[in-house]
Amino acid sequence: MAMVLEESVNVLGETLETCGNDPLTGFYRDGCCNTGPDDLGSHTVCTVVTDEFLEFSRSKGNDLSTPRPEFDFPGLRAGDGWCLCAARWNEAFEAGCAPRVRLRATHKAALEICDLADLKRHGVDLS
Repeated sequence: MAMVLEESVNVLGETLETCGNDPLTGFYRDGCCNTGPDDLGSHTVCTVVTDEFLEFSRSKGNDLSTPRPEFDFPGLRAGDGWCLCAARWNEAFEAGCAPRVRLRATHKAALEICDLADLKRHGVDLS
């Protein structure tokens, strides 16, 4: 059975750009924040992670900085691009420690959970 992805369009209405290949990110591990019906966490927000956010995520039970070789996961470091669950980004935003966002690599499905104005305030690729 082929995987069914939602249209690869970003929050700006443009073609979705790559979020990160080192480490390889995305729910489908395709480097993009693509999503589909099997992505229940909506891994759609392309972030540039910070130490502050990684600590916040760890405090919420999701340790993203520790390598997990059994899942081929090297662990994240500040500056890495990572497709984050939209609800987790929103939670970090409300706590005042949301990571920066690459809007051109953030899937439009993130807008079902996150406010575009909030994402833009954290955007790193608006010019």
